[in-house]
Amino acid sequence: MTKAQKKKNRKKIIIFSVIGVLLIVVAVMIIAGGNKELIIPVQQEEVKLRTITEVVTATGKINPVEQVVITPEVNGEIVELPVEEGDVVRKGQLLIRIKPDIYVAQRNRAQANLQSSTANLKVREASLDQVKSEYERIKGLFDKKLSSDSQLEAAKANFLQNQGLYEAQKAAVLQAQEALKEAEENLARTAIYSPLNGTVSALNVELGERVLGSNFTQGTNIMTVADLEQMEATVEVDENDVVKVAVGDTSWIEVDAFGDKKFLGLVTQIGNSAKQSGLGTQDEIVNFEIKIQLNKADKGIRPGMSCDADIETETRANVLSVPIQSVTARVLDAKTQKEDEQNADSRNEAISVKKENGIQRTNKPKEIVFIVEDNVVKMREVATGISDDTYLEITTGLKEGEKVVSGPYRAISSELEDGKKVMIEKKNEGGKPEVKSN
Repeated sequence: MTKAQKKKNRKKIIIFSVIGVLLIVVAVMIIAGGNKELIIPVQQEEVKLRTITEVVTATGKINPVEQVVITPEVNGEIVELPVEEGDVVRKGQLLIRIKPDIYVAQRNRAQANLQSSTANLKVREASLDQVKSEYERIKGLFDKKLSSDSQLEAAKANFLQNQGLYEAQKAAVLQAQEALKEAEENLARTAIYSPLNGTVSALNVELGERVLGSNFTQGTNIMTVADLEQMEATVEVDENDVVKVAVGDTSWIEVDAFGDKKFLGLVTQIGNSAKQSGLGTQDEIVNFEIKIQLNKADKGIRPGMSCDADIETETRANVLSVPIQSVTARVLDAKTQKEDEQNADSRNEAISVKKENGIQRTNKPKEIVFIVEDNVVKMREVATGISDDTYLEITTGLKEGEKVVSGPYRAISSELEDGKKVMIEKKNEGGKPEVKSN
């Protein structure tokens, strides 16, 4: 072997040796990296006592507390219309007059019928008195055996006949009196007066227009009179939330036309009948109507405006609370559940366990939080109460001062497990998370 060949072989051996060493190093690094535990970055927040107000939100429309839709009770032509839309009116003020000529004629005819019936009644009364006297005379003669049976029976029949005619005429007089009252009432209905102090919020007819009465049909909607000083929000609340609402609950109303301005109101009425939409479909919705009276209505508020309502259903002061996103639902394994119950016993707390047919169900999701201790999380079951937009009341399972994971959502909902190591982050002034130095 020449000197050049030996030199070339040594170079190959050195190259392969270096490659082998590099492969070994890479393999060791891969193995070491595979065994390294993943540390999850999270944010934490302290369990504190807070005042929590539960709020039910709803949407709806603004309406006057008191409004009346005016419809006529008689048919006819409008001959007087002294108001316009937007006019302020007083109770008892004339709003509209319908041409009364035909109703005056009906009244006069009824008066004449009553006079005629009354006159006939007097005739019948005189005739009855005469027949009665004749009957009593013949009856006296019959008692003295001076008249026959046939004469007595004829006199009695004549008396009973005239008595019946008299009673019939009395009924005719009563009928004529009622007909006159009806005619006078119809005549009075040709003039419509305001039933309340308010504003003509809608006017749907013009002078000279013919309207239909509501005796046999729905009738013409002439106008609407409303008290715009007292307004209310009519909103619809989901069937799951309506049970939380009570009459007298404080509410804050935001009217779309007024931006962020809020109006204070009180719940005055809760509907008993459901309002359903999408019946029989997957989009079926069941709501209940709730009325909220505004304490003071701005003069710019108009009926029909859209609004949002925040109804404060319950307030609890000085209760343990955590951020809403800290609580998630997980199925606890037997080991975790046993440890959780032991921890609850040590804190003198009771974790409620549902049983069915005497058998404890452990496969149902439980409400849990993750406690942070020395950069390690522990899963703990909790019981919750009311909540607001940010915080959730904890009734059992935690104590004041403990630290719970408050984010991110993905970590709480799926990534974190009991015993996982975490890296605590905190938010800087810009709102971005930064690693917390320990």
